[in-house]
Amino acid sequence: QVQLAEAGGGLVQAGGSLRLSCTASGRTFGIINWFRQAPGKERELVASIGWSGISPYYADSVKGRFTISRDSSMNTVYLQMNNLKPEDTATYYCYAYSQRIGRGFWGQGTQVTVSS
Repeated sequence: QVQLAEAGGGLVQAGGSLRLSCTASGRTFGIINWFRQAPGKERELVASIGWSGISPYYADSVKGRFTISRDSSMNTVYLQMNNLKPEDTATYYCYAYSQRIGRGFWGQGTQVTVSS
């Protein structure tokens, strides 16, 4: 069974840091993405990383503050979030698409709350 599982969310003060993790089980994905969705807003892509880890993608709103990486097993992707702002408050989801299976997979989400 293919699953993506996020962890690491929580409550932090503005300026603080959190590290989220996304662990894939059941298969290995080439590209893994982090999305977030704040109440009343559309889900937005925050960061993506490919198999090589070269040239990851970041949304403009998080550039210079967030870093995406993956471990040597290639099954866990991290999102290091520094200098957090209240506008970063959202549920964070990881997502990956399998071309072989022909569908995408979402994790269950992890809540990040940044207080001012």
